[in-house]
Amino acid sequence: MDTPDQIIKKAQAVLQTEIEGIEAIKQQLDNNFVELVAACIKTLDNGGKIVITGVGKSGHIGSKMAATLASTGSTAIFMHPVEAMHGDLGMLQENDIMIALSYSGETQELTRMIIPAKRLGVPVACFTGIPESTLAKLSDIVVIGAVEKEACPFNLAPTTTSTAHLALGDALAMVLLQERKFTKEDYGRRHPGGAIGRAVTMRVSDLMRKPEAIVLAKPDDLVKNTLVRMTAARCGSAIIVDAEKKLLGIFTDGDFRRRVENDLSILNRPMEEVMTRNPIFIKKESLAVEILKILEKRKIDDLVVLEEDGCTVAGLVDIQDLPGFKLM
Repeated sequence: MDTPDQIIKKAQAVLQTEIEGIEAIKQQLDNNFVELVAACIKTLDNGGKIVITGVGKSGHIGSKMAATLASTGSTAIFMHPVEAMHGDLGMLQENDIMIALSYSGETQELTRMIIPAKRLGVPVACFTGIPESTLAKLSDIVVIGAVEKEACPFNLAPTTTSTAHLALGDALAMVLLQERKFTKEDYGRRHPGGAIGRAVTMRVSDLMRKPEAIVLAKPDDLVKNTLVRMTAARCGSAIIVDAEKKLLGIFTDGDFRRRVENDLSILNRPMEEVMTRNPIFIKKESLAVEILKILEKRKIDDLVVLEEDGCTVAGLVDIQDLPGFKLM
């Protein structure tokens, strides 16, 4: 077995070759890619879908490409070309577009299904590395993604080529996402079971502690009495408000511990003397993901929630509650 340094160098050489491959196809992007984007937008706007097809490693890349497209607002499916010739061609509808993946462009299982697909009136695009290939000649739109060599030492196993076409598929998906004005909220609705989905679809109001579950104190309330209420409510802070529940300040158990070490008289002082004025807050209709950003940036455990007027207290977000909503 080689030394650790030699192993690392070999791995770095593979990655460098693949980096160079992606850089190469980046420079090859031209109006054919623009034409493909326009064709996909037209298809999707007309209620059609993007059908990806490929064999072998290209098939795996195609499956991932279809999944990425579908999850980012561009309806897509993967169709295996062999199964297509035995009935799955029925997946294709006249208002669809098909994208075939083959670096060589000579994969027979793939090329022999192009004509039947086109007979259905479906436009065919392809990703290939060979402009003169059979696949390129049969396709309506040809996106070239040629690389100099594979990362395989025999220059045989699809490595750089599959990575390059994977990146090209991501480029198509992300351009379509932006051109079709796909939003974070749209993304979240397609990922309801994941933390990302919850973070971008849930509102602050969905997870905040409501007024009846928090401690609202008046400016003249004594610290000792407020602490008793905080303990009973199992709340790490008290929000100080005026008679109309307008935010004045906040007082946390951390504030108490830091101050009582040097000032035992704090227990008999009014809240207005010890509270933190102008505390950080968030509006209740904000997205939950904004909570995570604030807590991370400000290093706080309690976040005041206000009504949309930006003044009236609506609730409180306690960092201890977030794991229960699977946001942390």
